Amino acid sequence: MRGTRHRTRSLLVASAVFAGLVVPVGLYAAGHVGAAGPAAPAAADPEPSGAECRTSVKGSRVVAYCHNPYPSTDRVQLHTECARWWDIDADSEPVAVGPGRTVRLDDRCWKEVGSVWVTHADETHRAEAS
Repeated sequence: MRGTRHRTRSLLVASAVFAGLVVPVGLYAAGHVGAAGPAAPAAADPEPSGAECRTSVKGSRVVAYCHNPYPSTDRVQLHTECARWWDIDADSEPVAVGPGRTVRLDDRCWKEVGSVWVTHADETHRAEAS
């Protein structure tokens, strides 16, 4: 019994010594303690943006309503993929959705609709890229 207690105590002491040596070295390497020079500034959180869109399919017709609750303008575009190989897929023109606005996008296939989705492009980012 005495040997087990002594072994347990030795393992606890060795673990504490190891942690006491390794943790400061890891923090120094990560730049949290004692790093040379100023710390890098924290990255700014991106401003929330983007309209929320809801789509519905009834027969061969597609409707999407997009509402933008954010202060920046979002550009939305409806994409419709028709189920039949001979039916022409369609992409609507991009529409600007201003702050607090809702837009309605619609499209149709000749027969069944295969899939529908909406893409977004923030106008402020688009303007910076041009």
